[in-house]
Amino acid sequence: MASETTSQQVEDKVLRAQIDRSLRHPVMFFFTSGAAWLALSLILGVIASAKSHSPGFLGDCSILSYGRVFQAHMATFLYGWGAQAAFGVIIWLMARLSRQESNKAGVILTIGHVWNAVIGAGTLAILLGGGTGKAWMYFPTWVWPVLLTCYLGIGIWSVIAFRVRRGGHVYISQWYLMAALFWFPWVFLSGNLFINTFAESGNGVMAAGINAWFRSAILFLFFTPVAIASAYYITPKVTGRPVYSYKLALLGFWSLAVIGPWAGMQKVMGAPIPSFLQFAGAGAAILFIIPALCVAVNILKTTVGKSSAVAHSPSLRFTIAGVIGLLATTVIGGLLSLPDALRYTQFAFGGTYGYEILALYGFFSMTMFGAIYFIVPRVTNREWISGGLIRQHFWLSLYGVVFIGLFCCVLGAFMHGEVLENLDEPFSSARGRLLAYTVGVTTGWVFVALANLFFCIHLLLMWLRLGRRSSHPTLLEHQEPTLPAA
Repeated sequence: MASETTSQQVEDKVLRAQIDRSLRHPVMFFFTSGAAWLALSLILGVIASAKSHSPGFLGDCSILSYGRVFQAHMATFLYGWGAQAAFGVIIWLMARLSRQESNKAGVILTIGHVWNAVIGAGTLAILLGGGTGKAWMYFPTWVWPVLLTCYLGIGIWSVIAFRVRRGGHVYISQWYLMAALFWFPWVFLSGNLFINTFAESGNGVMAAGINAWFRSAILFLFFTPVAIASAYYITPKVTGRPVYSYKLALLGFWSLAVIGPWAGMQKVMGAPIPSFLQFAGAGAAILFIIPALCVAVNILKTTVGKSSAVAHSPSLRFTIAGVIGLLATTVIGGLLSLPDALRYTQFAFGGTYGYEILALYGFFSMTMFGAIYFIVPRVTNREWISGGLIRQHFWLSLYGVVFIGLFCCVLGAFMHGEVLENLDEPFSSARGRLLAYTVGVTTGWVFVALANLFFCIHLLLMWLRLGRRSSHPTLLEHQEPTLPAA
């Protein structure tokens, strides 16, 4: 029996190595190109935030006007970094959990090049004045069909990998990955058709409501399930123990599926669209605490008694921070969806932006960093070069995103909204009250940009395979998890 077990372990190890080798180039391409777009997005974010309190900054350059820079900043963050980080995690996790190596890596890599070329052309068009100005749909209208076509190539490959998986068991992570794979084209196609294709002959106010739904749906039905899938995979592998509760995982998944599609239209509260859509959106944003709590309890309970793993594993440290970010984002999102809060934040500076940054960076990106720190050593067969660079990345990212999202944007929005609601206050006083918060946003982005400079350099060195060889790539000190890896 012992010899059979040992033989099975050796066979599994060989299979995992073959899977990692087969996906090395597309996975590393998505991660490194995504990191490059993230660096550009953060630079643009610093410029945009600086212009909010110093309008004359780079004022002679029309390409870097506030409207263009902000659109490019968010577009590159979402589709340059966010989507590509998600793609890299999806294809690697699906192959690992399905126990199938890829023989179509070249096709995926070609799709990645096309995606990046289109993002580059779209970003240049935005900076030259060709952006749409529609939130999370900033690229010119010719871009979205090409992006959708590229996505379908990755999605079809992932679904096939799941269909031909070895064994009949479906892991928790696969539930979320498959849901994200099917939800994204529905949301992306529906939103772009109704806003960019049909809106000219329809109701413009309703188009604003659909755009608000689109933003929430992309966040809740694509970025969120991919991040949760990563957390459910990495936490058991690093701690060496199974997920705390499969029943809780099932509750979290189905509550996300039921609640997620309803959120969004509370952002246009008071607009002349059906009231039930506005209040249904507010209720969904509040009820999103259910799937968030299910995930957080499951992940945190799985790590109980494993403080050494949390301390020494960068993957687990970023994942735990991301899960806590999910809770914080959900609570703040619920509070901002209350009608009494929307009265102050709906038209104030930074309320929606602060919430989106908390969700996209404090939750999604932190979880993706954890996944990248876990995956890259396996596909490159090298260990990360410097634990110090990883620690700097973690703490600067954590402090920066909390400073931007919570203290500067959310609290600043309430302060700004309070002045706007007081008709006796001159507008100049509102601008003066915002000054400290806008300067704080710029400072926070500088911290985050520095953090991701370390990350980009580190990732580039790993792509060049300059790290040391190691048989224990999960942790930066010798500590092997006891749970067999899928």
